[in-house]
Amino acid sequence: MLQAIKYDQGHLEILDQLQLPFVEKYIPIQTAEDGWNAIKDMKVRGAPAIAIVAMLALASELHALQSADKIPDSPQEAETLIAQKLEYLVTSRPTAVNLADAARKLGAVVTTQAGQVGATGPTVVAAFMRGAEEMMGKDLDDNQRIGHHGAEWIMANATKGGSDVAVLTHCNTGSLATSGYGTALGVIRSLFSKNVLRHAYCSETRPYNQGSRLTAFELVHDKIPATLITDSMAAALLADPKAGVNAIVVGADRVAANGDTANKIGTYSLAVLAKYHGVKFLVAAPRTTIDLATKFGNEIVIEQRPAAEMINIKGPRAGAPAIDGNVTLETVCIAAPGINVWNPSFDITPAALIDGIITEVGVVEKGSDGLFHMDVLFNGSAPQA
Repeated sequence: MLQAIKYDQGHLEILDQLQLPFVEKYIPIQTAEDGWNAIKDMKVRGAPAIAIVAMLALASELHALQSADKIPDSPQEAETLIAQKLEYLVTSRPTAVNLADAARKLGAVVTTQAGQVGATGPTVVAAFMRGAEEMMGKDLDDNQRIGHHGAEWIMANATKGGSDVAVLTHCNTGSLATSGYGTALGVIRSLFSKNVLRHAYCSETRPYNQGSRLTAFELVHDKIPATLITDSMAAALLADPKAGVNAIVVGADRVAANGDTANKIGTYSLAVLAKYHGVKFLVAAPRTTIDLATKFGNEIVIEQRPAAEMINIKGPRAGAPAIDGNVTLETVCIAAPGINVWNPSFDITPAALIDGIITEVGVVEKGSDGLFHMDVLFNGSAPQA
């Protein structure tokens, strides 16, 4: 399995996703500022991975301060230092809720530790670093559970006899978007491990091509039978009886309390197509992606990305050989100079178009009233797939 995030006692490295699939290069992240820039520039992306890298970036910076004996003695001063860094990190990308959720939870850990009798600055810092490291391990376990629940649901609800499954996915939701295994791509991995996956399809995911660059890279790496399509081919694929797509599984950057889901631009289109063609449409996401404070999808802030991402494309010259293991990447303009650009990074898929939301504790379906009740995921009554 690909490892996009490497961390060991204050030493953090991430696989630079801007250079994939042509160059596999790990870059060091030593400070919160390094983490902020890596997230903003999309060297790391995917809602779970963003949160993990942000927290581990701060943990790395605190390790360095600890080694240099620069941690404040006062627990309150250490708490303030960490709180300021967390507030800064959350500004790197606004749509994905996982980052804000991680900052809130680890901020609470720090506040609790700072209030303990005998607390010191170093004990507060140590509590944060433990929490950040534990977050990475929990994410991997959660992803594997999501994969299992999603695979079981698809076998029970989207196929005849529970086998011979074909799935379409959008954007990248695998090891490169998480601590490992993945969410929506984790469901595909689980189907493959159960020997029921006939074929996986991935859309290219314009304009940033996370599907063609990253998801295709992971599918080839894992030797999963897969085919790449352009985004505009999805309707034809779903209508093709030879393809026989049973389900579309996507990830999420934020799920509102009513089930409306913000995900990579193009997700809404796939949900509309799935409804028309009678194909199950599923969202796979850990509970950290569910934002009960946001009641409806129209309250979610949609990030606007630079025009250059849409009018330019980057890659090696076709047929160019690698020299000493290095590939030269070139940027090519593919649009008419001077054209205006609208480049939202995400869109909102209405809950009415979603058949189920796959989490680490089970798959949530609509109730008898036709609505999702996401609060069941947090009160211990979530159904198991």
